[in-house]
Amino acid sequence: MTKLELIAKLEGAKELTSTVSIDLVLAAIGMLEAEVKVEKVFGISQEFAEEIASKIESVLDNNREDLADRDSAEFELNYDNRIELSSVDVNVYDIMNHITKCLEEFVTPEEITE
Repeated sequence: MTKLELIAKLEGAKELTSTVSIDLVLAAIGMLEAEVKVEKVFGISQEFAEEIASKIESVLDNNREDLADRDSAEFELNYDNRIELSSVDVNVYDIMNHITKCLEEFVTPEEITE
């Protein structure tokens, strides 16, 4: 018996009489089924993880010109007149957009059940 069924039975008993026996309530509570919470554990296989990683690597490689902010690049002139890159900013927003679009390919729509 579920909680809703117990409430319905007590409501029905309430219509028949203004008082409900404590023994009846205790017996009904004793018949209640324990509530069970089920937690879904989500995990992916190693093969699927490698497929996702490969897809992300491919997407980032194909869009590598978008990944670094060339306007922020800083250079230094070192000995022997060598020019070295000392720092450059990364376009995190663009990288995350590429990764998000890539991951959306693996998402399946959830079915709504009533």
